[in-house]
Amino acid sequence: MTSRSSTSGVGARPRARDLGVPFEGEPGALDAITDVPGLEVGVTTLIEGEGPEAARTGVTAILPRGRAGVGEACAAAVHAFNGNGELTGRSWIDESGSLALPIAITNSHAVGAVHTGIDAWLAVNRPDLAAQWLLPVVGETWDGYLNDINGGHVRPEHAVSALDAASGGLVPEGNVGGGTGMNCYGFKGGTGTASRIVRHGEDEYVVAALIQANFGGRGELRLGGIPLGVETSAANPMDDTDWFGRDRARGRAVAGAGSAIVVIATDAPLLPGQCAALARRGALGLGRSGTAGSHFSGDIVLALSTANRGALSSAFPGAEPAGYEQLRFVPWGRIDPFLTAAVQAVDEAVWNALVAAEDMIGRDGHASPALPHDEIRAAVARLAAR
Repeated sequence: MTSRSSTSGVGARPRARDLGVPFEGEPGALDAITDVPGLEVGVTTLIEGEGPEAARTGVTAILPRGRAGVGEACAAAVHAFNGNGELTGRSWIDESGSLALPIAITNSHAVGAVHTGIDAWLAVNRPDLAAQWLLPVVGETWDGYLNDINGGHVRPEHAVSALDAASGGLVPEGNVGGGTGMNCYGFKGGTGTASRIVRHGEDEYVVAALIQANFGGRGELRLGGIPLGVETSAANPMDDTDWFGRDRARGRAVAGAGSAIVVIATDAPLLPGQCAALARRGALGLGRSGTAGSHFSGDIVLALSTANRGALSSAFPGAEPAGYEQLRFVPWGRIDPFLTAAVQAVDEAVWNALVAAEDMIGRDGHASPALPHDEIRAAVARLAAR
């Protein structure tokens, strides 16, 4: 096995729409989070070794305003649908209603290494910020079924590589970045993204999502009410061991255990409280494919707005000591189309993660099968015949 970095694999796998899966709403040009102007995504993918020390993991990095906009605050908010997970920097987002630093997603035991890597990247690329104080945002989901999660495979330099690779354009999906070793609904999961266009008067905006999908039990998965997870012919190796790889007789994995980190981004002008409303709708987007939200799943949604550039600078050191700022925002009474778009984008991002994912053999020979594409096409045909 080899280590893969940056955007390897872009375009190599179909997406949910390619299989005929129907979705509501109008997608952006790329149907990806990079449809938000200026937003950049980069990944480092680690697929190395076999046996007990196999690495199936990585880092996904998001620069909301791109490399040039690091340090310029976005309105932001976080919602924990279920709190069995971690997102660093959340307390400052709650306090200030904003974030200004890179976002990264990785595995549960690599949060510290990735945090250190972001600090190191900022020390080189934005020494003015690094000299003050840094609270990067790092989210995690657990990939220990396929990945030697205690092996320290993700190092600070991998976070640096993901940040250096960040760009606009197509976003790699499936077994890439932080999503490399993840599982979703008892199938191979990973990274997925989608976007929606929202019109407000004469203006047009994007609401988009990126997910690291590692949640849901096999029996929960639905497509338009069709129980794909129940009816699938795919084996479920995770039923034969617990998630730690021990013999089934010593304990099974709890169905639905896992996590999801969702980032919802928009260029629409929103207040921090309106970003919080978007973040809460992320949970509804997850639920459309069937999950009820396991107690053992850490499902955390971060929502941000890249509008009002410069208006939130007073939340950070170096701001002018006096004066006022102004925020332009969509009226609360007109926000429903943006909430709907968030739900739709998260739902499609989940399906794109499932469709793009490929079969994977990982730690100690543990197997995770991809959701069979022929079963998806057959379900789409059944929906069309109704």
